Amino acid sequence: MLAQVARTFRTLILPTRAYSNVAAANSAKLQELALEEKCILVDDQDQYTGSVSKRDCHRVDAQGKIRLHRAFSVFLFNSAGDMLLQRRSIHKITFPNCFTNACCSHPLWDIEGEREELNAIGIRRAAQRRLNYELGIPMAQARPENFHYLTRIHYADRGDGTWGEHEIDYILFLQKDVDLKPNDSEVSEVRYISRKELDAAIGSLDAPLTPWFRLILQHRLRLWWDNLHQLEKYENHKEIDRF
Repeated sequence: MLAQVARTFRTLILPTRAYSNVAAANSAKLQELALEEKCILVDDQDQYTGSVSKRDCHRVDAQGKIRLHRAFSVFLFNSAGDMLLQRRSIHKITFPNCFTNACCSHPLWDIEGEREELNAIGIRRAAQRRLNYELGIPMAQARPENFHYLTRIHYADRGDGTWGEHEIDYILFLQKDVDLKPNDSEVSEVRYISRKELDAAIGSLDAPLTPWFRLILQHRLRLWWDNLHQLEKYENHKEIDRF
């Protein structure tokens, strides 16, 4: 973990290149252990069908298929309206070293409170947990009720052909000034970008975008970002966008 970072920084690159062999091995071990956590399997209408390990629901099978599971993506904005981007650690199993939104993860079957579906409360609890784990955001600064649940998207990507994603992805927005203490096992860089510099900032990145972030950027993000003050107009909890 790094020392606490000021809320107003623009770009912070974490020292992954300075890792010792021991630190790198520990990060890889943590990623391997996380593969045993159980994700929530769903059908294409987001109805629960079972649970299975992260390993089994992210592995691409011989037919090129990946099991559909529940996930979430958090888009974090500060009070000035700037959005946080992170670069995923080189040790991530899926889409390592890619740029993405603030946090992308899964509610876990192992955690009873994250199974609850009413008002997406389980998803919100999972988002709070992962923001704390990945970015060091104190739990009190990202309470479940602080998240604005917009909609769900359904997408799939085979990744490197061994590990990929197939998700019903809940889109959560959070606008708040937060304290950051990134976990370098999960994140190698974080930066805030303004709405005005979005296109230039994305165009200047030296690594690809994650597939879910690329799709959301292409189809919805600009509209949502332009309407941070009235997000309720764009809520859709009944339908699932298929990308």
